[in-house]
Amino acid sequence: MPRLILHIDLDAFYAAIEQRDHPEWRGRPLVVGAAPGGRGVVATCSYEARRYGVRSAMPIAQAARRLPPETVYVRPDMARYAAVSRAVMAVLATLSPRVEPVSIDEAYLDVSGLERLIGPPQVIGRRAKDVIQAAVGLTASVGIGPNRLIAKLASEARKPDGLTVVAPEQVSAFLDPMPLSVLRGLGAKTAPRLTRLGLTTVGDVRALALEALRRHLGARGGTAIYQQARGIADDEVHPERARQSISKETTFGEDVEDPLVLRDTLRWAAQEVGFLARHGGYKGRLVTLKIRLHPFETHTRSRTLPVPTASDTELLRAAWSLYQTEPWAGRPVRLIGLGLSGWAEETPEQPDLFAGEPPAPHPRAERLDATLDAIRERFGEGALHRGLSRPR
Repeated sequence: MPRLILHIDLDAFYAAIEQRDHPEWRGRPLVVGAAPGGRGVVATCSYEARRYGVRSAMPIAQAARRLPPETVYVRPDMARYAAVSRAVMAVLATLSPRVEPVSIDEAYLDVSGLERLIGPPQVIGRRAKDVIQAAVGLTASVGIGPNRLIAKLASEARKPDGLTVVAPEQVSAFLDPMPLSVLRGLGAKTAPRLTRLGLTTVGDVRALALEALRRHLGARGGTAIYQQARGIADDEVHPERARQSISKETTFGEDVEDPLVLRDTLRWAAQEVGFLARHGGYKGRLVTLKIRLHPFETHTRSRTLPVPTASDTELLRAAWSLYQTEPWAGRPVRLIGLGLSGWAEETPEQPDLFAGEPPAPHPRAERLDATLDAIRERFGEGALHRGLSRPR
């Protein structure tokens, strides 16, 4: 019996929470992120703002030029958003015992067999949307299919507040008209190899033989694209899967050269990663900087810290130092992000007997993080901000 996988994606999550909690903001363009006149970026925005061409990771100055005067600008409140996310995941667990959260606003559910209890897939999807609306007052887009790939693409098909079900016999018809960009692993270097062959849709790729794809993309890449074009993908949901890393990245709408904008963007990423790490009880040793330069030149640089951390300040310091050690200054940046991994219990190391004790986390710094988190939990992220110096 084929699996039935459901993917749920909360619509414009941060912005939707703000409009839910502030009825006077409903129907108005709303931006969650930096304030106009600053140097930060848009974290997310309401669908009313998206009609003006505003999108996540767009520099706030560019977004403000496009938006009308009645636009609402609010700072992210990660504590409140995380609490809503936990409520959503809890109510989804009443629908199926196999729930795998993949981000703060997305999850996969294995709903195989629920047809006997609830009804056909369309009814299951409607039930998922209804329980979320009843629990937290938000809409979600739902996709249901025979595996994770199809379920994810189905949830993206009719946003916002959409519901799309793709039966196994409908997979080819569903995929064929889609652009090549929906295929996972088809990157900036490999996609042109297919477009040069005149291929523009998944259906075009599906018409190619496996050996042809392997010849153009390599054995591993060609096989992966061959399978995806036929809707063959992982159909397992892993509710017990431990989080391997926490990361946050943004793709700018226009390339950015200003180091102040780049550092402010990393500061935002560090604050989100740090909060989520502390909230989940994680401390990591490995800080990773990801950067994509114009046009598609992507690099990652990592640094192993002497002691595990979840401190916003330490994460920013390490990531910014990685940026400064490379000859990237002045080059246009398309994407920048920060990640934390290498959890404390996963990285046992033989101590260097001659190096002395590694520096311990400063108690005052840890108390400050705990205090800031508590303030965010009670009053929201905008109530207090950490002061961070400008780059020199």
